[in-house]
Amino acid sequence: MDLELQGRRAIVTGGSRGIGKAIARELALEGADVAIVARGYEALAETASQLAEESGRRILPVVTDTSDADSIRKMVEQVHQELGGVDILVNNAATPGGGPVPSLAELTQADFDANMNVKVLGYLRCAQAVAPIMQAQGWGRIVNISGLAARISRSLIGSMRNVAVAAMSKNLADMLGPDGINVTVVHPGGTRTERTAEFVTQQATARGIPESEVEEQLDQGNSIRHFLDAREVAWVVAFLCSPKSISINGDAIAVGGGLGNAIHY
Repeated sequence: MDLELQGRRAIVTGGSRGIGKAIARELALEGADVAIVARGYEALAETASQLAEESGRRILPVVTDTSDADSIRKMVEQVHQELGGVDILVNNAATPGGGPVPSLAELTQADFDANMNVKVLGYLRCAQAVAPIMQAQGWGRIVNISGLAARISRSLIGSMRNVAVAAMSKNLADMLGPDGINVTVVHPGGTRTERTAEFVTQQATARGIPESEVEEQLDQGNSIRHFLDAREVAWVVAFLCSPKSISINGDAIAVGGGLGNAIHY
């Protein structure tokens, strides 16, 4: 299927590694020029070089702090000038999840602020910055990467921030849909990234079991019995970034291999 992304201009925040890098790669392979955004230049430059060589597209590394509105504004201005426009925004930059979950008594204001400022408000700041460009051209796609903590009660702040992303996205979809801009949410489940190998080794050592057993347990965590790879998440995101996703707006798509047993209707 041709996703009709040839020549499109995309921004992927948190694009230097993990799911963000996989999304940037897939968009570039589909023919888009991609600005990858993160706080550290070294990782950005390395990823940009790698993806440009693999895809033949322009990959623009832009150091940006999505907790700062001025930093985002300057980033969007740079991308608009250097790539000639912005058609796609994938919001992915966030404080890492998946670590130890603090108890209610241990939660602090700093924990809350860090999660909400980067993931929720950071996504909103980026959407605000690109919306006028997309509105002027009458087309755009915004995909917000959230997480299945929105549907599973395992982490208080993790659930709060992911539900907030979904609520924000539906409101943005209603605001921007008449201008030709679709806004959607992707909820990844457990996903293999560069951090997974270290996690497997740590778990095997701590529990005194072979790494192969840890890997098997990861595979057993969903109904397809396969621990997802970041590229499998990126395939879904790339479709949502394409003109062919016209009928999907304001909705959340779970990409977790059937994780959880709740029914969503």
